Amino acid sequence: MYPYIQNTKEDIKRMLETIGIDSVDHLFSDIPEDIRFDRELDLKPSMSEMEVRKYLTDMSKKNLTINDLTCFLGAGAYDHYIPSVVKHITSRSEFYTSYTPYQPEVSQGTLQYIFEYQTLICKLTGMEVANASLYDGGTAIAEAAIMATNITRKDQLVISKTVNPQYREVLKTYAHLQNLEVIEVDEAEGVTNLDELKKNVTDKTAAVIVQSPNFFGIVEDLKAIEEIAHSQKKTLFVTCVDPISLGILKSPGSLGADIVVGEGQSLGISLQFGGPYLGFIAVNKAHMRRLPGRLVGETVDANGKRAFVLTLQAREQHIRREKATSNICSNQGINTLAAAVYLVTLGKQGLREVAARSTQMAHYAYSEMIKSGKFKPLFNKPFFKEFAVTSDIDADTVNKKLLDEKILGGYALEKDYPQYKNGILYAVTEKRTKEEIDKLISVLEGIE
Repeated sequence: MYPYIQNTKEDIKRMLETIGIDSVDHLFSDIPEDIRFDRELDLKPSMSEMEVRKYLTDMSKKNLTINDLTCFLGAGAYDHYIPSVVKHITSRSEFYTSYTPYQPEVSQGTLQYIFEYQTLICKLTGMEVANASLYDGGTAIAEAAIMATNITRKDQLVISKTVNPQYREVLKTYAHLQNLEVIEVDEAEGVTNLDELKKNVTDKTAAVIVQSPNFFGIVEDLKAIEEIAHSQKKTLFVTCVDPISLGILKSPGSLGADIVVGEGQSLGISLQFGGPYLGFIAVNKAHMRRLPGRLVGETVDANGKRAFVLTLQAREQHIRREKATSNICSNQGINTLAAAVYLVTLGKQGLREVAARSTQMAHYAYSEMIKSGKFKPLFNKPFFKEFAVTSDIDADTVNKKLLDEKILGGYALEKDYPQYKNGILYAVTEKRTKEEIDKLISVLEGIE
């Protein structure tokens, strides 16, 4: 980073003499020369602190955020409203600086909010046990898959192509290193192809993995998929869900899911340029000892008062490596707290209102978008807050025109689904107003 590191040549010389070498290059002698960076960094000459601050500020102003744009982009990360109390509480130093609560006697606050979070996830998903969070939705699916193979002693996983493409890539990465077979089932008209699913689910299948609402925003027939999954002995049914949708949809637990996972970003966590996010996983008691990560349990202290402890710590830091159920080393503590505060702030009725409002505005946008016929529905299935349309115009062209009008457009489906050329996936949350949607439609209609 020279010339921005404050060490002088004399400082460097003294440090090298202290460790007994004659040059900085000697420090990197173990790195082959053909892969070393062989020139100076492309940095401007030395500047003062004031000049550097101005330079970086000017650079940052080139970025645009959802504070500058009207957001209709989803595909796994959503622009929901975050009540101010969420950031007020998560920014408090006792929460913001806390780490894994290994010593329960001094970590009761942290342990309690994780316990409350676990309870809220269980109520939301209709399951009995949830852990202290995972990294994100993709790793949640991967951990659920590995958990299923450990329970069933089978090494084959069947996943629908309507599951978020990024999640499927994460699963393949994990599965490759675990020597597990991953079979992807094609979609038909935006939902899992049930006939193909039946053909691929065999006595070798450890788990059937689906997402609902799926990547296209469509609500899958979970009951039908559950019957196919459970037609084979010991095969588990893994469901990935949008937690906001559970404000108005039946819980996956009530539909026969064995493991429920999902991305918790929409629960009071800002978009944050893609992370860090919050993965959740919930199961029934029969499988809780196979759950990755750790659990916070409720007990009483020596005085009989309510207290909390880490329990069933089945990771490699706590037990023999070969017996560990996961190598997850940290739960997403600050995001866990945000999700707990968000859910408690909204309550059951508030969550239902957010879900209903998102659905209503999404359906209004959909109906207005296809009204003229310029944009056509890609699918004709019930959807939650996302929908896909297509037209004769390239998706990138559409999104560039929208960006010119300070609108963040939808997700170009062709990136992951080549068969849907010009297809665009739009997301509409409770934050979007009728005026914003009407402007979106007006700009779209004007694109040649």
